Amino acid sequence: MSFQLFSSREAESFDEQLMLLKELGYTDVQPFFFGPPEDMAEVERSAQAIRDHGLTAKTGHFTLDIFDTDPDLVERIAKLYGMWLVVVPYINPEDRPTTSQGWRALGERLAAHTEDMKARGLTFAYHNHEFEMVPLEDGSYPIEHLLGESVPFEPDLAWMVVGGADPMAWIKRYAGRIPAVHVKDIAPKGEALDEKGFADFGCGVMDWQPLWEACVAAGSQLMIVEHDQPSDWRRFATRSAEGLRRIAEGVHA
Repeated sequence: MSFQLFSSREAESFDEQLMLLKELGYTDVQPFFFGPPEDMAEVERSAQAIRDHGLTAKTGHFTLDIFDTDPDLVERIAKLYGMWLVVVPYINPEDRPTTSQGWRALGERLAAHTEDMKARGLTFAYHNHEFEMVPLEDGSYPIEHLLGESVPFEPDLAWMVVGGADPMAWIKRYAGRIPAVHVKDIAPKGEALDEKGFADFGCGVMDWQPLWEACVAAGSQLMIVEHDQPSDWRRFATRSAEGLRRIAEGVHA
């Protein structure tokens, strides 16, 4: 049971987050870096705090500019935490191409990072939102060009649905290249508008049981709970832990 720490960013302290997540049964957390850290000593303290609470941090999110400008920093942070998977989670709106050629060029950058991180003993992956799942004028999809033939994929299935895509089709297409998955849920239409329309995991409209089983069959080693904008991160973490256990019971039934 893994938890993306962006979901609990409104907590009063880091220790508060880790303490509750451990109590709820989570075993792993996913830190995020929205730019180069200003204080590496603080990064070291947070990595130690995670260990002190009996948790691991096997994966992390890093913005693309960090990979572009300082891949050594990515490696250093990853090794401090004990990460084996490092992920680009987002392409800023101003950096998004409008043509398939532009998306392919961006995918070539991701492919280069894939090889560089592999040489450092790390697995690189790309994480989607909704915009990569919307077809371009030529009928192709940005996600196809971003992943190319070699870039691993950390799919977010709820964002796929928001983008009008069928998650099952994309899971099957990239089976064998999915080291981890972001699991989140979608609220019924018109509800949770203050939470971007997302729901606590297992409390929304997505049929997660078959999706979960497909993700595992596709090779996912980590299922990472996330909510982009929970109004109450404690509620989200608690109810999502319950949802995870229900899914696990269904898998082993």
